[in-house]
Amino acid sequence: MSVTREQVLAVLAGFAAPGGGTIASRDIVRVLAVEGGAVRFVLEAESPEATRALEVLRPEIEAKLRALPGVTSVSIATSTATAAPPSLKIGGHPKPQTGPKPIAGVARVLAVGSGKGGVGKSTVASNLAVALARAGRKVGLLDADIYGPSQPRMMGVNRRPASPDGKTIIPIVAHGVTMMSIGLMLNDGEAVIWRGPMLMGAIQQMLEQVAWGELDVLIVDLPPGTGDVQLSLAQKVPVSGALVVSTPQDVALIDARRALSMFSKLGVPVVGLIENMSTYVCPNCGHEAHLFGHGGVATEAKGLGLPFLGELPLDLSVRLAGDAGTPIAAGDGPVAQAYARLAASLIKTGSA
Repeated sequence: MSVTREQVLAVLAGFAAPGGGTIASRDIVRVLAVEGGAVRFVLEAESPEATRALEVLRPEIEAKLRALPGVTSVSIATSTATAAPPSLKIGGHPKPQTGPKPIAGVARVLAVGSGKGGVGKSTVASNLAVALARAGRKVGLLDADIYGPSQPRMMGVNRRPASPDGKTIIPIVAHGVTMMSIGLMLNDGEAVIWRGPMLMGAIQQMLEQVAWGELDVLIVDLPPGTGDVQLSLAQKVPVSGALVVSTPQDVALIDARRALSMFSKLGVPVVGLIENMSTYVCPNCGHEAHLFGHGGVATEAKGLGLPFLGELPLDLSVRLAGDAGTPIAAGDGPVAQAYARLAASLIKTGSA
């Protein structure tokens, strides 16, 4: 019996990657080839230090792979990625454009928004992207939260994207999702202090200059509120639909209504509403509590005649998974299943 790629990746998932996550979940494995019993690939790290750490792990990885039934040989090389050239800059005044222009190869653009921060919008965006990828869709994830980019951490990616010509940006792939974030272009902890035109220019670059490839859907994680980034997105590309994330509490719903009003004025159809942090189940006694209320988003959706896409729980595992760089939707369990149902619903309706 021949070994499969899935078996190889399962072994790699058991090894921690430098900087967090696992070797399988991070964008580290290159040119993986499994031919009969021969397995070969390259482990590409973002720095010489990380490359040395992978080299230390290499003999143990080879031994684990050789122990798989059907493996006859294993060849692993390690290398250091070439950083993007200094001439590649993000930000600046946007180029003039007459009307929204489709992104080559991208079938749909799905925006994930909220009227306020702190409702878990970015967590929903990353986990939904992973759930859609696990369901067989070709998915992209654009972190458009310029001032507070969090997707690199939640997706377990921390290396700078490459650019062969100083213009085209080669995105990162993690957990089956093609992703790009301004956070990948910044030094750790570096703040973005830009006025509106710089923001708009950055959004245009990440939409047009990133080599997204063929995608069924590009999920755009919007910043909170109703500002320049949301306006730029609607002006630059045809947005197929929007998801609005809110917690059930009244103060969050007030701001969610503003997001709904914004999408209406921009001509972006709202695919549906999601109630996040809907329930909390005590891990010790099993008691179910509604810390932020319950059912408010479903009631709001019904009153507005919009689809209610479901409830997502408040669970410690979601935070731990996001901090570790492996979204909860990449695993199994009740929360992963909730995201799988959400993904299946969007696929069924043609929204993703």
